[in-house]
Amino acid sequence: MTPVELSRTVLRALRAAVDAGELAVAVPERVHVERPRPGGRGDYASNLALRLAREAGAAPVRVAGILSARLAAEPGIARADVTGPGFLSITLDGDPGAGLVRDVLARGRRYGHAEAYTGERVQLHVPYEVRAVVVADSARRILRSQGALVRVTCDAAPDPAWTEVLGVRVDAHGHPPEPLATLRPVPAPAHPDPLRLGRDAARWALLHPAAHDHPDTGDEHLAQRETNPLFRVRYAHARTRALLRNAADLGFAPAPGDHADGHGHPLLGALGDYPAVLAAAARHRAPDRLARHLVNTADAFLAGAHTVLPRGDEKPTAAHRARLALAEAAGTVLAGGLSLLGISAPAYL
Repeated sequence: MTPVELSRTVLRALRAAVDAGELAVAVPERVHVERPRPGGRGDYASNLALRLAREAGAAPVRVAGILSARLAAEPGIARADVTGPGFLSITLDGDPGAGLVRDVLARGRRYGHAEAYTGERVQLHVPYEVRAVVVADSARRILRSQGALVRVTCDAAPDPAWTEVLGVRVDAHGHPPEPLATLRPVPAPAHPDPLRLGRDAARWALLHPAAHDHPDTGDEHLAQRETNPLFRVRYAHARTRALLRNAADLGFAPAPGDHADGHGHPLLGALGDYPAVLAAAARHRAPDRLARHLVNTADAFLAGAHTVLPRGDEKPTAAHRARLALAEAAGTVLAGGLSLLGISAPAYL
């Protein structure tokens, strides 16, 4: 069961409880599930009961107890526990990691995207400033990935160099009558000019910091070393492609399975959290959330990349195939995330 499927399962359990008269609450459109935090229990956790308690007129623990009883009876769920003040801690049947990897590989770069247009319409308006236009351009991509229809306007037509170098565009210029959302990140410094970095590094320099932080447009974004987060993300993606090529030379292919280093693998957690990160980045119009998550994903992959291929005379095993599938899934998420930031993901670096 994937995080998306589990979210739907939790929502189904809530609807059943409401229909049975066990809870008197409005059923939300979606339910957030995430990997347990340090010290947590199970494969996934949800704070749904805490969110609904006031409306239900009951203690969070009681709401969580009603939901946990229904969840425990759902196919694919081994158990559902109530922890702390009312958190739902959910343990899945089998190996959730293998199912997650299969889902990523099946959906490709559209993993974490909405399956269809949701009916949401968003108009983003920005001042005539290079960072604001880049943030809006990436926010548009992320919002569209979540099924929204997006229109971007700017106080004035973007500088032609912004379009040529950074690949940004707006739908119209001039102040619209009623902008639904105005993005005003801290402006980029005039010196050094971010455009001299080129498209990929310049966009990263302007998108990686949070909107309230001052971006640094120095030459460190071009450095091919581990201290450069953009290099780590792109290198990790290229490394996943190299592992697939090397495995093919050794005569074996990726195969999701039960030997990808267990349920608690940090990389599995990063992949499982990716859809929620995309949704939050869209909701808050904050591409920086996606950029930072890609760094975390890359670091989690690189920490175990040395275990993917057999060593010496070692023969490929099911564990190697499962780790290779996990590496391929990591590369898929990194490439998909970079594309939403408007940054390329080369297979060779």
